[in-house]
Amino acid sequence: MIPLHLRPMMRRAARYTIVAAVPCLLAAGAAACRPRARDETRPERVVERVGVAMGSELRLSASSADEEGARHALDAVFAEFERLEAQMSNWRPGSDVLRVNAAAGVQAVPVAAEVRDVLHRANQISEWTGGTFDVTFGALTDVWKFDHDQDNTIPSPEAIRARLPLIDYRQIEIDDRAGTVFLKRKGMTIHLGGIGKGYAVEKAMQILRRAGLRDFLIQAGGDLYVGGHKDGRPWRLGIQDPRGPEGKTFATIDLTDSTFSTSGDYARFFMKDGVRYHHILDPATGQPARLCRSVTIAADSPVLADAIAKGVFILGPEKGMALVERLPNLEAVIVTAQNQVLVSKGLKDKFVQLAPLTDAP
Repeated sequence: MIPLHLRPMMRRAARYTIVAAVPCLLAAGAAACRPRARDETRPERVVERVGVAMGSELRLSASSADEEGARHALDAVFAEFERLEAQMSNWRPGSDVLRVNAAAGVQAVPVAAEVRDVLHRANQISEWTGGTFDVTFGALTDVWKFDHDQDNTIPSPEAIRARLPLIDYRQIEIDDRAGTVFLKRKGMTIHLGGIGKGYAVEKAMQILRRAGLRDFLIQAGGDLYVGGHKDGRPWRLGIQDPRGPEGKTFATIDLTDSTFSTSGDYARFFMKDGVRYHHILDPATGQPARLCRSVTIAADSPVLADAIAKGVFILGPEKGMALVERLPNLEAVIVTAQNQVLVSKGLKDKFVQLAPLTDAP
C-alpha cells in the first residue's frame, strides 16, 4: 500500500490518507458537455490535477479512456470552485457573504442562488444538531483567530461573551422569491467555512458525473468524495491518528460513491500551558469544543458530511453518535477526548483499526 497524504498549501486541514495506489482520475468534457459512451477497446489513463482552491489544496483524480475530455472536466471543477469562492468567501472583496454581513441589521441583500441554497441546508443541519453547527459563529472570528490571521492568543472571557448574542442561525432570513438574505441583528456575521467546501465538492461531483465519469476522487482539504472504484475495488481510505505524526493513519474504511469528511482538533490549533486551543468552537460557550479529538463522517452528501462533522464534534461522542444513528445515509468514526474509538453500526464491516491511537494533550 502506498499512502497518499495531502498537505494544504495555505492552511492545514483535517487529515486523512488514501491507503492504496495513488488513485486514478476519470474525467470527461467540461460541465456542459454530454457524457461519452464508455469505450471498452481503449485503455483508461490516469488524469490528475492539483492546485489551491478555497484556501486548501484541491486534488482531482480520475480514470478515463478520453484523456482530453477528462482534463476539460477537471478544469471545469477548478472553475466551479473559483466561482463559488467568489460568492462565499469571508476574505474576497465583493463576495455575497461579505455584503450580507456588512448589511446585518440594516437591510436584505441580493445574493446568488447557490448562497441561498447553502444557507437553507446549513439551517437544516443546525436544526438537526441543536445549533452546535451554526454559520453565524463568524461573530467569534475576530476574537479567536485560526484562519490566515492565526495569532495564538486566547481572547478574554468578556470579549467572547460580547459575541455570543450574535450567534443564532434562526436570525438568518432567506427570501428565495426576492433572492435576498438578511441578518436580523446588527453585528451578526455569516461564515461558511464549515460547509462551503463540502458544497463545492458536491458541485464538483455533479460536474464529473455529468461528464460521464465513473471512477474518480475529489479532495479539498478535509473533504473528500470517491466515485466508483479503484482497481475494481472500493476505495480504501485511512483516518489520521489525531495525536500521531502528520500522515499517520490508525484505521481504514472501504467506501464507494461516498463522501469522507474529517473534523479534528489537530487541524488548526495552538498549545498554551499544556492546553490545546483549536478552531472548532462551541457556539454556546464561544470556547473550543472539548469532547472529541476527531470526527470522520461518511455520507452520500458532501455538504451534509462537511457540516455535520463539526456539529457532531461539538455535541460530543454520546449525543453525536446518537444523532448519526438517527439520520439516514450517515455514518461516523469518533475519537473521543479520552482517546476511545466509536464506530457507527453501518461502518462496522468496513472499518479496520490498524494501530493503537497515540495519546497526548
